[in-house]
Amino acid sequence: MFESAFAEVAALLLAAALIGALALRLRQPLIIAFILVGILAGPAVLGWVTAADQIDLLAKIGIALLLFVVGLKLDLRLVRTLGPLAVATGLGQMTFSAGTGYLAARGFGMESVAALYVAGALAFSSTIIVVKLLSDKREIDALHGRTAVGVLIVQDIVVITLLLTLTAFDAGRETTGPWGGAAAVLAKAVVFLAALGIAMRYVLPALLHRLAASQELLVLFGIAWAVALAAGAEAMDFSKEVGAFLAGVSLGSTSYREALSARLVSLRDFLLLFFFIDLGVGLNFGPMGAQVGAAVVLSLLVLLGKPLIIMLILGALGYRSRTGFLTGLSLAQISEFSLILAALGVGLGHIDSETASVITLVAIITIALSTYLTLYAHLLYERVGGWLTIFERQMPHPEETASETGASQTPDVILFGLGRYGGEIARRLLDRGWDLLGVDFDPYVVASARKQGLNVRYGDAHDPELLAHLPLVHASWIVSTAPEREVNLALLSALRLHGYQGEVAMRVHDAADAEVLEGAGADLVLEPLRDGAMEAADLLTARRKGSELSR
Repeated sequence: MFESAFAEVAALLLAAALIGALALRLRQPLIIAFILVGILAGPAVLGWVTAADQIDLLAKIGIALLLFVVGLKLDLRLVRTLGPLAVATGLGQMTFSAGTGYLAARGFGMESVAALYVAGALAFSSTIIVVKLLSDKREIDALHGRTAVGVLIVQDIVVITLLLTLTAFDAGRETTGPWGGAAAVLAKAVVFLAALGIAMRYVLPALLHRLAASQELLVLFGIAWAVALAAGAEAMDFSKEVGAFLAGVSLGSTSYREALSARLVSLRDFLLLFFFIDLGVGLNFGPMGAQVGAAVVLSLLVLLGKPLIIMLILGALGYRSRTGFLTGLSLAQISEFSLILAALGVGLGHIDSETASVITLVAIITIALSTYLTLYAHLLYERVGGWLTIFERQMPHPEETASETGASQTPDVILFGLGRYGGEIARRLLDRGWDLLGVDFDPYVVASARKQGLNVRYGDAHDPELLAHLPLVHASWIVSTAPEREVNLALLSALRLHGYQGEVAMRVHDAADAEVLEGAGADLVLEPLRDGAMEAADLLTARRKGSELSR
């Protein structure tokens, strides 16, 4: 249809931009839009795609950069900090999802190997989707956000290990058998890792220090390193994905990891566009039509089963049902790694395109629906939270007891949010003799404030159950430094329900937010930029008057 591959790619990019804009308006991840572009451009609809090799190459580079960035950002310290919480939740959820997925796939007549691939695909959640949604909602540092990220790190480690294992057992299968092939790959892996360790110790730090004189050269080296190790790993019978991941890990301990990660994210996302388009192009709608029922059932296992098992596990560890519910909803989809796993299975000849198409369809369904579940998680919890207490153990909750101190329980002011702005307010009020109770949803902020001797509790202003545990009757002021209008409106509503009689001060972004919150009952609005500007103007005016008097 197009005269050249260049024109074909241009048309795909334009279609991706237009459909992506529509997806954004519908509050859907761009992954869905890009797969849809592939479906529309593929042989099933418009038949645009003829430059399949070029698109496949761009897709492979995109996957390599994805794994490279994952390796760069791999923060094992977070897993250690969360300890048994992330490991138990991650492994427990993966075991449950894989087990139920395997049984369901077998029930639909799939062969054992195909059912195992489906089970593996259902076990993992999307790092890209979860981190993006939680970041947009400013909940990445909340307890449920940190728990979700910890679980994702555990999943990333497991899926990388799985990819390596699959390629290891496939190597040499026809000549030495699977175990012989695995042994050969293991020997090569030892050599590969030893060489990489030497490079990390003696070569990369000095080399990066020299390259960092030019940001462009540093980024170019990062891309070259990722693709080179991906190609090297493939030549040694690993997968490209494992090589790219290890390339990221090798640079993740350097002081340049953040600079590389920040610069590569946009390029990674651009190249992944072609991976998702390639998936859409390859969808086999003939056999998929017969598997729609299986895809719907498997999707329900993900959308309902993952939140359920996560609530059970977190409840058994002593966490509140709200934490389990919000964590579970955020993880209720399958991963981009599930699609990579399916593509690898097809490439190795373990599964056919029919099974890969079913996995892709499950990805489309679960990613699309879980986006809305995450966006409206707090509203959903308000509706069903009363029924979820069955998931809680009758014991003190770690998220509360870990943050409480023996300080006064009759505060003059309860301050929600101890970030830079809220922390400064807290210090100024304490200097002026106020008795203060701080509340924050970031466990690290809570721990830091507690070390400084501040009376503080873990909690989220959006949590309708929190106020029942706070000494509202003693407080003359409630202060919220949360910048989100919806959070403050929810807090005002909850304060009314609990019969709070004192005054309320709330942070706002602008005059429009101030008008809404004052109309809803806020006694004082705090607009940091405006208030700071007014104070600066007053200081300048006072200084000018002093100068005039001294003349």
